[in-house]
Amino acid sequence: MMKKLALSGLLAATLVSGAEYNYEISPMAGIAIPNDGQWMKNHGVYGAEMQFNECGTSLKPELSLLYSNADYVNAAGSTNIFRSALNGVYELPKSNGITPFLKMGFGYEMMSNHQFDNHNGAFADAGAGVKIGLAEQLALKLEAIKMLKNNNFSGDNNLLLMAGLSFAFGEKPQPVIPVAAAVVAAPVVVPVPEPVPEPVVVPAPVVVKAAPVVAAPIDSDKDGVFDPQDKCPNTPAGFKVDTDGCPVITATLELKFAVNSNAVDAEGTEKVKVFATFMKDIPEYKAAIVGHTDSDGSNEFNQKLSEKRANHVKSMLVKEGVAENRLTTSGKGESIPVATNATKEGRAQNRRIEVELSR
Repeated sequence: MMKKLALSGLLAATLVSGAEYNYEISPMAGIAIPNDGQWMKNHGVYGAEMQFNECGTSLKPELSLLYSNADYVNAAGSTNIFRSALNGVYELPKSNGITPFLKMGFGYEMMSNHQFDNHNGAFADAGAGVKIGLAEQLALKLEAIKMLKNNNFSGDNNLLLMAGLSFAFGEKPQPVIPVAAAVVAAPVVVPVPEPVPEPVVVPAPVVVKAAPVVAAPIDSDKDGVFDPQDKCPNTPAGFKVDTDGCPVITATLELKFAVNSNAVDAEGTEKVKVFATFMKDIPEYKAAIVGHTDSDGSNEFNQKLSEKRANHVKSMLVKEGVAENRLTTSGKGESIPVATNATKEGRAQNRRIEVELSR
């Protein structure tokens, strides 16, 4: 008769995503489409945007610096245009590596050639776009921005269509676990010598025969079944067992991986060794090791990453003495999430290793 159980583990980090960054710099290029009242041709736009993510609000400040050289329509000459803007960026929930965003703010435009009543002046802007993740700290950025300017009581406007690459840097530090306060030793008290009393004759003590001591039953693997009745000794901590001490339902094995890596840290290695001991003690069990990831990155990349992690756990078990023919591996990539991929916490839950046991 076959019995199955699922063994789930949370990983500390995985591909793209896991980390949060304080800043983003985006070199941008595109085209500006002015309205007819400015008597300008469509012209190229070049510049950069810098976004600050660590500001404590849902609106993230962004500084934009742009340059253009525009030719006038039906007139000789051109004009250099310098635009600077300060915007607030609101990012919508991330899905499948894509982050939509909205932005609005204000800025100032300077021109070198003021033909057709084109003058320096302030403008308001609003726009929308998306960031498409390419790697952990790199994304493709696409956006459209509408700029409105009061130029000598006429409403000038420009539509900017731009694309660029967004580079993230300045990783936010992880929380520091406080160190327990040191225990202060009690002061040493030097006893004051007391007078020596005169000898006192003490009667011989009455010896009372103690009752025989019965040894308490032992549960070595702490699964709730005492050793004499335990048919599956050395069951890993956290397993639910039947009356014979053998696993019956899901338990948890937590393995921590570095970003974009299939290496298991020291703590996880000890847990794999405990699981290997269990497999060697109960040779009738077989294990199917299944890898999972979150949704950041491409489907193809996540599929290969989940298979690499499953194969690495298998190799660790074989190295500890588990027969290779008792182990199989597979990867499910990002296809079977157990939580939402829209939050950092949910993505952490989806980065996991599952093991199905059967006997």
